[in-house]
Amino acid sequence: MGMSDFYASMQAGFHWSVPQSFNMAQVCLHRWAARPDAAQRVAVVAHDANGPGRPYTYAQLARAAAGLSHRLAALGVGRGDRVAIVLPQRFETAVAYMAVLQMGAVAMPLSLLFGPEALAYRLQDSGATVALVDEQSQANVTGVQAQCPALQTVLDIASLEIPAPGASPEWPSVATLATDPAVLIYTSGTTGPPKGALIPHQALIGNLSGFVCSQNWFGFATHPKRAAALRGADGLAEPEIPSVFWSPADWAWTGGLMDALLPTLYFGRPIVAWNGRFSPELAFTLMQQHRVTHTFLFPTALKAMMKAYPKPRAHFRLELHAIMSAGEAVGDAVFAYCANELGVTVNEMFGQTEINYIVGNCAMNGQPRDGVGWPAKPGSMGKGYPGHRVAVIDEDGQECPPDVPGDVALHRLNIHGEPDPIFFLGYWKNPESTAKKYTGDWCRTGDLATRDADGYLWYQGRSDDVFKSAGYRIGPSEVENCLVKHPAVANAAVVPKPDPERGALVKAYVVLANGYQASESLMAELQQHVRGQLAPYEYPKEIEFIDALPMTTTGKVQRRVLRLQEEERARQQKA
Repeated sequence: MGMSDFYASMQAGFHWSVPQSFNMAQVCLHRWAARPDAAQRVAVVAHDANGPGRPYTYAQLARAAAGLSHRLAALGVGRGDRVAIVLPQRFETAVAYMAVLQMGAVAMPLSLLFGPEALAYRLQDSGATVALVDEQSQANVTGVQAQCPALQTVLDIASLEIPAPGASPEWPSVATLATDPAVLIYTSGTTGPPKGALIPHQALIGNLSGFVCSQNWFGFATHPKRAAALRGADGLAEPEIPSVFWSPADWAWTGGLMDALLPTLYFGRPIVAWNGRFSPELAFTLMQQHRVTHTFLFPTALKAMMKAYPKPRAHFRLELHAIMSAGEAVGDAVFAYCANELGVTVNEMFGQTEINYIVGNCAMNGQPRDGVGWPAKPGSMGKGYPGHRVAVIDEDGQECPPDVPGDVALHRLNIHGEPDPIFFLGYWKNPESTAKKYTGDWCRTGDLATRDADGYLWYQGRSDDVFKSAGYRIGPSEVENCLVKHPAVANAAVVPKPDPERGALVKAYVVLANGYQASESLMAELQQHVRGQLAPYEYPKEIEFIDALPMTTTGKVQRRVLRLQEEERARQQKA
């Protein structure tokens, strides 16, 4: 069976069968805690830069979560109530999610990076009654508590104790419906005020086909028929290789929670928690120390690792089996680095909070090929994962021909007419924005792409990032990817600069790699570098060197900030 045949057979043979009753904590915790090996099976490893790290088992996780659920119940938390979780990567954060979810309450992750205004807005809008904090976040949350009438309790769980076996009553999972709300995640707000996306318990099932494919989390690889196991709550067989997962993605965001923490626990495997700042040295050291096999790394992180350690295997012993990446276009420079220097073909993935993990690649690493998976094309987003009907559509909701840009969209039903469980329930208290998200049964992502003749999608940028210069359509990601291939460039962002003759000029903001200094000659060199690789109209007519790009808390470049800055400069010049 060829690769294309495998993909076609996977889509044709894949069916969703979502149980009526389904709870994330039940499948991520209780079914593992009930096993005889629960006291030995590691759930979370707290990374310690100075030692081996502290392992916590599924049995310990279950006892700690039960204790916290009882405390929350005593505070009046019940089904459907929102509980804010303002915690970094640590064991207690996993406890918090399991405790809230097994009560039928709604977990609301909030990043430690949020300032007072961002915190207050989300706490007010959600009506959260309790906030779970630690020593890093307590002062920030208590500082805005007076502005949040519904927020009755700020609970520090940093010193959470794990009850001894039999020392406290258990807490069985509430029998939630699969469509009941589980998580309320506020979007990054790059194109307007943040909106709360309400995620149901069944969305975890919808995530699994993408997680399994992008992470080579197989069992499933050598036995494609096991895809049928995704239909029910019991999930797939355990991975056939010892699997340890780590990602620097904040567990307060969709990428860290839905693409890392919950799927890893779903499969009963250990996940490493690191409560600190990311650095290339930290990433490689941590992966070596804990023998990490599976990881999710943003393109921004991979770029930094590539620049800091061009030959990483000369410095570190790595056991990587799979790398998934998302958030921005990976680009062929990073793709080649992962393949040649890390020994792993990176599987780019695409999704968003509202409809996560819907498109991606499934390149095998260290598995018998046997026509399994589908090859990753450098720079491509991949194909729709099994169970998801993905298309590139125009303004009228019609599918675009190959190579014609359009909006990446997901249909409510898969190719068999079955409801796709990945969908969010809607924006919190915002039915108008929810309705605008759809054209008929198509849910629009707001991300532009083309689809090639083989069915692969190619990212063109956010619909509000793409611009025209002298009549030419410019997708910033292609220019940025070209710039990053130059050794002097650590990162780059491309935006339009208003121009009376051309409508807009292509302008690049560039962060230089260590050892390089900004100069007119370097600017000209970078311009020539792009001119020689891309179309003549795509090279940046102007380059501005800056120390750091504006980023969202999820690691995405905020081109909108730079774009507004250019528009304001143009207005001032006119005045």
